[in-house]
Amino acid sequence: MKPIKKVVFIEPKSPGYHIYSKWGLPRLGTVILGTMLQERGYSVKIFVEEVKGIDFEDIFDADAVGISTITSTAPRAYEIARQVKKLGIPVFMGGPHVTFMAEEALKHCDYVLRGEAEDTILDFMKALESGTGLESVKGLSYKMGHHFAHNEIPPHCMDLDQYPAPDFSLIHGFVGSKKTHDITPVMTSRGCPFACNFCAVTEMFGRRYRFRSTDKVIEEIKARDPDWIFFYDDNFTADKARAKELLRKMMANNIKCHWSAQVRTDVTKDKELLELMRESGCAQVYIGLESINPKTLELFKKSQTVEDIEDAIRAFHKYGIKIHGMFIFGSEHDDVRTIRETVKFAKRLEIESVQFIMLVPLPGTSVFKTMEEEGRLLSRDWSYYDGHHVVFKPKKMSFVDLQVETVKATLRFYSLSQILSRLNRFDLWTMIIRAYGRRYTRKWKRNNQDFIDHLKQLYHQAGSGISSAGTKLELKARRTSDDLKEMFHKYKTSRSERAHQE
Repeated sequence: MKPIKKVVFIEPKSPGYHIYSKWGLPRLGTVILGTMLQERGYSVKIFVEEVKGIDFEDIFDADAVGISTITSTAPRAYEIARQVKKLGIPVFMGGPHVTFMAEEALKHCDYVLRGEAEDTILDFMKALESGTGLESVKGLSYKMGHHFAHNEIPPHCMDLDQYPAPDFSLIHGFVGSKKTHDITPVMTSRGCPFACNFCAVTEMFGRRYRFRSTDKVIEEIKARDPDWIFFYDDNFTADKARAKELLRKMMANNIKCHWSAQVRTDVTKDKELLELMRESGCAQVYIGLESINPKTLELFKKSQTVEDIEDAIRAFHKYGIKIHGMFIFGSEHDDVRTIRETVKFAKRLEIESVQFIMLVPLPGTSVFKTMEEEGRLLSRDWSYYDGHHVVFKPKKMSFVDLQVETVKATLRFYSLSQILSRLNRFDLWTMIIRAYGRRYTRKWKRNNQDFIDHLKQLYHQAGSGISSAGTKLELKARRTSDDLKEMFHKYKTSRSERAHQE
């Protein structure tokens, strides 16, 4: 077998414009894996398409290519895998989507590393180099003739300090780029004990919290000297005592920067923690409020009430912390009225910014299983599974109403009057964020008008049925990958011509 010296990782871009496009932050999985391989002597290059495009010189010279994908980026990830395989380069994939859809992925790539790959990546590389031992690589899926082999996934690592801090210099175009370096991503924990039925986090990372030591986190923060930290944890304040310890150490080490994180409403019941958050520089929190419909909160197994939501919003505002509220529309108990009332709720409680998305039946979740069994999926074109496109038939409204009303709700919240409402308070930050939200939504609507028109045509043609919807909605996947085919072809031709001239 050919020795593996150079490994290239690729994180495909989203299929369309989305609310976080402006920041272009990478996920951390490939960066940590790349850092680990680099420390073992491999040459590593990482391409995050949201940050900067792919340099095909590196792809063609790679000994192995790894592709990380979430559900919405899967079609593009598969196209990259197909093109790289044509070059005779081994391709392996990882990430939440292929963890739950390994056999689908293996139609396009050679190997799938399911679950967390930090404990298995080195064993996999050794097996790939030697051509033997694949059966002993935990979490690995691969083909054996006409059959699939799925090795047992190893237990989650409880000591996250075993993993290195991610080396972001491995990402092409990331370090030194003002666009991406304004916000510094830091991960301090994994896992979540809650069991929200729409979320794949617990299936991917487990229901037990695992933490990096506060000393390791402080060491990473000081080395990177950030202006703004975004803590990537699914719930930064999951262990309140541990959160307090980290925030105290940040202040003791004279770390002066703004920070934001994802938290739950229950954090506001601890006044000491709220005070520490304010003192240490917390500027904004991202909260999965999900719904103002009590039945939906119960169905989602959210373990919070509407009263909890209201109390949390008021408490954060009392401490001067801004809120990005995330809501999900389309549960079994939601109707058009639910969506419209949510907009009024968000305005009344003066949430600074919101994210209204539609329920996404992600593979690996109970919601996906239920919708698939009931035949309610509109399409399995994964590029639509981003929360901005309806992909299922809801129970209490039409799929057209869910799509149209969600867009309207976002535009109502990010109206000119809402933007200007902060002028009298001299709240320039919120004005800018709301103006961005308005521009984003209007741009998304323009770019996706054909999708909305298709939905309306389908609804009028088939009534409330979905029998013909699946094939009609497959148009987008081909368009999201056409540029890749063209780029690979052009570079392959150019490389061939250069070799001929030499």
